Amino acid sequence: METYLRRRFHGFPYSGNFPLEKTLQLSAGGKPVSLANFRQGLEDTERMTNSNLSEARTLSCYCDGSCPDNVINGTCETRPGGSCFSAVEEVYDEITGTYEEERTYGCMPPEENGGLLMCKVAAVPHLHGKNIVCCDSADFCNRNIHPEYTPKSTTTPPELPVSSQSIHYLLVLTSLIVCLTIFVVVLLIFCVMYRRREKQGKQPRLISSMCNSQISPLSQLVGQSTGSGSGLPLLVQRTIAKQIQMVRSVGKGRYGEVFLAKWRDEHVAVKIFFRTEESSWFRETEIYQTVLIRHENILGFIAADIKHMGSHTQMMLITDFHEHGSLHDYLRTSVITPQKLQLMAYSLASGLAHLHDEIVGTPGKPAIAHRDIKSNNILVKRNGQVAIADFGLAVKYTSEMDEIQIAQNARVSTPRYMAPEMLNQSLNQQQFEEFKRADMYSVGLVFWEMSRRCYTQVPGANTTTCEDYALPYHDVVPADPTFDDMYDVVCIKGFRPPVPLRWQDDDVLATMSKIMQECWHPNPTVRLTALRVKKTLGRLQ
Repeated sequence: METYLRRRFHGFPYSGNFPLEKTLQLSAGGKPVSLANFRQGLEDTERMTNSNLSEARTLSCYCDGSCPDNVINGTCETRPGGSCFSAVEEVYDEITGTYEEERTYGCMPPEENGGLLMCKVAAVPHLHGKNIVCCDSADFCNRNIHPEYTPKSTTTPPELPVSSQSIHYLLVLTSLIVCLTIFVVVLLIFCVMYRRREKQGKQPRLISSMCNSQISPLSQLVGQSTGSGSGLPLLVQRTIAKQIQMVRSVGKGRYGEVFLAKWRDEHVAVKIFFRTEESSWFRETEIYQTVLIRHENILGFIAADIKHMGSHTQMMLITDFHEHGSLHDYLRTSVITPQKLQLMAYSLASGLAHLHDEIVGTPGKPAIAHRDIKSNNILVKRNGQVAIADFGLAVKYTSEMDEIQIAQNARVSTPRYMAPEMLNQSLNQQQFEEFKRADMYSVGLVFWEMSRRCYTQVPGANTTTCEDYALPYHDVVPADPTFDDMYDVVCIKGFRPPVPLRWQDDDVLATMSKIMQECWHPNPTVRLTALRVKKTLGRLQ
């Protein structure tokens, strides 16, 4: 019996030094079991096992891909308790790069209750790409069993090994990205520093900026001049003059012709002087290049140059272009409101006050008298203001030297706008104030022209009215009056332009009528100054 127990419980730690009945205890309520009862239980267990083995039978199964000893006869035999199986699985084909199904048939060993765990794999819901079905009903029962399976829709093919060439390309690409990033950062830092230096007033040199293909607009270019307000350097003026492209003629006068031109896609005005008016070109260029002459109500000067055109020379004066043209042309085709009248008159007085005033200092600006104020020499700007132009007859005065600089010019002022003291030749050319007062007489006549085109409401009616455009003294002198015609009307007869009664019904027109009558007073000493007119009109705002 002892030998039988050792055979049945192989590996049990039993030694012959102790009685067997002392080493075997069954936990049945903590009480020991007798050797006779234990022996009887073992015999009953062995009898039942032999009975089950005798009832189990062997099966013949269809075999393909899973035959024992790699036999290819398509048949295998199970041990008692075994079963037949049919299995399917998706296998990746490296040649085609796709998944293909592979089916196997064979015998399932009797261990673990005939492969029960293996045969239950079909019940797993999340399994993809494989399946197995077992049977033990008859021989070759697995031949006609074809289990279904769920394809591996989300399974990616195995990764291919990375070659050394791919690693090289990756390193080169990474290096390029790093270098480009560093370059962009350095460029941004440089731009920020450059902008900061510009704000601190460190502007690039003017000549260098002209050589740049992306030059700043003309207004900015003029702003980059020496800062004295005397215009651009001579070399820059000549460079601009050579690059001018004429477009069309916009006006022709007694002393020259004005053209619309282009300079680097910007509109400019080019005044071409006749050959007989060389002194006027010299004088006007000199006035425009006077220190601190620039003002928003004085025509903006750009450049002046003399071009040799074969047998003759061309004297050019390049200025800002104002599309509305002269005040004379504008008033002939347009009417204005009282507010616009006030703006135009105020800007004219502002520009003339800047001319008449002397600025003492280093640098300083001499006092300048225009001597030819008229509506043809005043330009209308886009913003409604006006700008004074044509300085061919202007005179300069410096109090420090007490010197009046009168150009040697055969040209004379326009007779229609001449002051009485100029017509009767009583003007003292040694007193600069006399020239300023003569300018104010002409301003009074221009104010009269502007006021006629200002419309007002008709009392008791829903309409407006204004007078037709007319030149001063149009009703008493010819269209092109001579010096003697104007002397007879202004000095001998004492005529002045009529003031309509309707002007008294509007505040702006009433103020304008009072100003113009004081400006054309026969006694020069009682005429208003440009600064006084500017302040009076400024209060109307």
